[in-house]
Amino acid sequence: MSVVKINVLTVPADQRELLEKRFAARAGLVEGADGFEWFELLRPVDGTDDYFVYTRWRSEEDYQNWFNGTMRQGHQGGGDGERPKPAATGSKLMAFEVVQHAAPGND
Repeated sequence: MSVVKINVLTVPADQRELLEKRFAARAGLVEGADGFEWFELLRPVDGTDDYFVYTRWRSEEDYQNWFNGTMRQGHQGGGDGERPKPAATGSKLMAFEVVQHAAPGND
């Protein structure tokens, strides 16, 4: 059964461009992970400061392997030992199991 992780990032308006650039610069880091199924970065349009980072995984084990490996490496910052200041001012991780799904049919 697939699992979905949604990281809700609170990002002030003046940091949105930076956040999106950082995600774009990391393109490809999650796609090669074993068990990875889907990624979306969702920009708010309803007046909130909350971005949603949506990932879908084959299993919880696959997610944990990525989280404890490649994800941690990708958040270490540059080679100078300093981590860049986060663009988000808050973060909350939500977890779900996929119990139903639908996709467009092949007509």
